[in-house]
Amino acid sequence: MKQYKMASLFAGIGGIDYGFEQAGVIPVWANEVDKYCAITFTLNHKKTKLIVDDICNIKGKDIPKIDILSAGFPCQPFSIAGYRKGFQDNRGNMFRQIMRLIDEMEKNNNKPRILFLENVKNLKTHDNGHTFDIIRSELEKRKYIVKEKILNTCEYGNVPQNRERILIVCFLNASDSQNFDWENICKIKLTNTIEKVVDWNADVDKKYLYEKNKSCYQLLKKNITEHNTIYQYRRVYVRANKTGVCPTLTANMGMGGHNVPLILDNKNRIRKLLPRECLLLQGFPKDMIIPKELCDSRVYKQAGNAVSVPVIKRVAEEIVKAMKETDLIYEDNKL
Repeated sequence: MKQYKMASLFAGIGGIDYGFEQAGVIPVWANEVDKYCAITFTLNHKKTKLIVDDICNIKGKDIPKIDILSAGFPCQPFSIAGYRKGFQDNRGNMFRQIMRLIDEMEKNNNKPRILFLENVKNLKTHDNGHTFDIIRSELEKRKYIVKEKILNTCEYGNVPQNRERILIVCFLNASDSQNFDWENICKIKLTNTIEKVVDWNADVDKKYLYEKNKSCYQLLKKNITEHNTIYQYRRVYVRANKTGVCPTLTANMGMGGHNVPLILDNKNRIRKLLPRECLLLQGFPKDMIIPKELCDSRVYKQAGNAVSVPVIKRVAEEIVKAMKETDLIYEDNKL
C-alpha cells in the first residue's frame, strides 16, 4: 500500500505536519512566511523542504506531487478575540491564495486529493455564516466535497486545554468522502490532566515569576489562591479556570496581552506557564526542540498560534483510513 505525501501552507512550527506524520503520512514540502517559525520548523522537521516566503509568491508548480495539502490559514480575521473583519482583513484573503494554488496545481496535474483546512470555530458563524458559505462555495466550485466539524482539544485530543477549532476536510474523490465519517472520531476521556503537564514544583528562572515589584502583583495575589488551577490575567481582573484545564492559549500570551496563563506553584509563587509547558499543552512531543536563539515571547507566540497535534493526528488517521479503503477497492478491481 502506498504511503501518502503532504504539503502544508501556513506551516507555522509544524503542528499539522506532526499530526499527519504520526498518522503515517510523509510531509515533503511546506511554506511559512515567519522566519522565527521557520527556525523551529526546520529543527524539528529536517526531512521536509521548507520554503520561507510569502504565499503570494508561491506558484502551484513549486509544490511537488502530493496527495494531501494542508493549510492552517490566518485565524485573526475571524477570531472572537480579534476584530472579526473576515475577508475585509487582508489576512482573510489568504484563503483566496489557497484557491489560486489549487487552480495552478490542477493545471500541473497535481490537484490535491485531500485538502485539509484549520481555523477558529468562529469561522463557521462569522458574518451570520456568510463567510463559511463563500468558503464552501469556492471549494465546491473546484469539485471538492466538504465535511467540517468543530473539535475541542480537551475532548478529542486528551490534552488539558480548552481549545475549539473548526477542521475542514475536502475530498476530491467521492469514495474517500464516503469512507470518511466524523462519527468515528468520538470524544475520549481526559486522562492527561494539567498536573501531568505543568510542574508545580519546578525551579524556574525569576523572569517567569510575578513578584512584589510588578504593578499587577496585588491583584494577582488577591485572586490567585489555589494550587492545581490555571488562571487568566486579563489586564484588570483575574479568572480561575474551574474546569481543570488550561484556557485557550493565544498568540499574544506573554507579550503584554491578555490571557496570560498563570499558576500558584507549590512554593506559593505566582508564575507564568513555561514555554515548554505551553507546547505540551498543544500536544507537541516532549523531545521537541525549542531553538535556543529564540526569546520566550517568540516561543509563546508560536505555541499560541499552533494546532493541537493529537487532534490533528486523530483526524489524519481517519483520512488515511478512508483513502486506503478507496485504494484497496481500486486495486481489487484491477485484479
